[in-house]
Amino acid sequence: MMALKATGRSVGHDRVTQQDRRVRDLDRDEALRLLATVSMGRLVFTQRALPAVRPVTHLVEGEDIMVRLDDGSTLTALMMDSGTPAVVAYEADVIDPETHLGWSVVVTGFAYPVADAEEGHGYAERLPSWAGQSTNSTVRIRPDIVNGFRLEAVPPEAAPSG
Repeated sequence: MMALKATGRSVGHDRVTQQDRRVRDLDRDEALRLLATVSMGRLVFTQRALPAVRPVTHLVEGEDIMVRLDDGSTLTALMMDSGTPAVVAYEADVIDPETHLGWSVVVTGFAYPVADAEEGHGYAERLPSWAGQSTNSTVRIRPDIVNGFRLEAVPPEAAPSG
């Protein structure tokens, strides 16, 4: 299997054709483990009754995904019904732009604001701002559904002959 650098560039692989690839579903544990290897993803939520997507930084704690929000409008949209957690999706991936090999994970669940000021400050220190803005807004995503796949190269001996 090929190795992926954190930059998403492949190592030790020549050009891979579509016939040389296969999709393998990830189980929950492997998907969460892969999610923990990257620090950025995309938060999908509802804003004014429409889907909205924001790039955010995250870290994984157990099965919870802690997300730093760098703009107040995202938090406002998430918490429109005060006290009611918002249904969200969270996606992160590492896909090589040349070979298109890599993985993608999508988590669907409820987002809860981190209300405790001390806990929120602790996450603000551990979650860097990707946009360079200073905020202490952190959301905890409790995943109900965890889906993922790995697009991997088929070893030459396993590739179908044509």
